Amino acid sequence: MTRQSPVKGLSKQFIRRSQASGAGADWGRNRPCYRPCVNANPVVASWLGRIPYRPAWDLQKRLVAERADGVIPDTLLLLEHDAVLTLGRQADESHVLARPRELRRRGIEVIRVERGGEVTYHGPGQLVAYPIIRLGDRGLMVRPLVTALEEAMIETCATLGVPTIRRDGHPGCWIAGDDSHPPRKIGALGLRIERGVSYHGIALNIAPDLRDFELIDPCGTPGLISTSVADELGRTAEPPTTAAVAHAARIFGEAFGRALAAPVSWSDRAAFVMEPALAGVAG
Repeated sequence: MTRQSPVKGLSKQFIRRSQASGAGADWGRNRPCYRPCVNANPVVASWLGRIPYRPAWDLQKRLVAERADGVIPDTLLLLEHDAVLTLGRQADESHVLARPRELRRRGIEVIRVERGGEVTYHGPGQLVAYPIIRLGDRGLMVRPLVTALEEAMIETCATLGVPTIRRDGHPGCWIAGDDSHPPRKIGALGLRIERGVSYHGIALNIAPDLRDFELIDPCGTPGLISTSVADELGRTAEPPTTAAVAHAARIFGEAFGRALAAPVSWSDRAAFVMEPALAGVAG
């Protein structure tokens, strides 16, 4: 799909909305850390652009080993994927509704990975965040990390003009339901912890083609309605733009730092360009 200029389409609307109103700018700023913080070192965040799933997966696994060994600091990878379906380690393949022939025709791979959870769609117009965090250094357990990721998604959506909620027993980020409409899911979450370090993470729908979610039972729940920031704002006529996702990534990165009571420093994508996993991958 042809990518638009950063000043066209959905991204311009998002940037104008957030800069003009400042909505969500202070959301969570004064919230206390979920547990006593024993490490106030920065989380290093990087926007990597659009990357196929497998190279990003390989990169995560290498960074997890390096973080466990103390070679690198806590890191937050922010990116967008080409269309792909991923299955959690115990996910039920029957929740992939599309026939293999249809998936092959569309160039969509199905990949089983280590994270928890059921089937998830990734694709253009969706923000993906992979936190490579050594939990013990920050006095974190898994549940507070999940909460921090949910808080960051909620703040990101608020900044972009869409109010969202957390639902107990239903990880991720949601649009509240009412008497006429059931809750709608706007952000998915699934983690893996190895050697005390987290990876995998969240997928937040900024402006994906929501028809792609018809390929699956999202998160293994038949009938679950997926939505996006663009859909909630009534801007579905515009195609996804990587620029809109990049703008949301910056908001999410800062929000995640606040949720952890940790500063965020930004590293250029060039820091990862020489990685074998990303060799030859366009940003």
